[in-house]
Amino acid sequence: MWHDVLVFVAIGFAAQLVDGAIGMAYGITSSSVLLSIGVPPATASACVHAAETFTTGASGFAHWRFENIDRALVYRLAIPGMIGGACGAYALATLDGAKLQPFIQAYLLALGFYILAKAVRHTAHQNVPPRGVVPLGFGGGFLDAIGGGGWGAIVTSTLLCNGVPARFAIGSVSLAEFFVTLVISATFILTIGVTHWPIIAALVAGGIMAAPFAAYATRYVPERVLMVVVASVVIGLSLRGLWRTAAG
Repeated sequence: MWHDVLVFVAIGFAAQLVDGAIGMAYGITSSSVLLSIGVPPATASACVHAAETFTTGASGFAHWRFENIDRALVYRLAIPGMIGGACGAYALATLDGAKLQPFIQAYLLALGFYILAKAVRHTAHQNVPPRGVVPLGFGGGFLDAIGGGGWGAIVTSTLLCNGVPARFAIGSVSLAEFFVTLVISATFILTIGVTHWPIIAALVAGGIMAAPFAAYATRYVPERVLMVVVASVVIGLSLRGLWRTAAG
């Protein structure tokens, strides 16, 4: 029993360390583990978002303390993200999210290579407010609820492609994610309920421990390095998703 708990604590720590530092991969990593042990997709997504309610709160607070936040960007992402997340969580009971996965993975693959190209060229930011943030937030929240994760991969990578500095894109997306996951979790509780609380508690414990280290890395790691890491993770996750879709 304790061995199982420690395994999930380690998974939560590792997932949040990556997610907090580059703004993505917590939900995808955690959902994959739960699905691999036989947890149904809707239940897995509910458990992950219940855990993320706490881990994203800790991550958002840490990013705020390290001044990685653009407040205006957080507002523009969080409000439509909460609406999209609620719609996605409600729709998951009747909609097969797996049918959307090939299109999402192809989109992320293209973004990953674009971010990598920008990192190699090291294009200077023009301090122009990003466009399309409201629909991006809505779409990111909706797809995150359906897929059990993906908010960071979709929203962070898109903001980086639009020229938002990596530090503020990652920090702002992480803070906005707290509000999105809070609404998604509440919707799941009202519709299908949430079980597997020992797993949730273990994921939360690991994630909270990792949050300050991840925010510190975002604050001080050079932007080009962050962009290369983000691009590599996005490309890897999207290729993995496309391969699993083709194999399944």
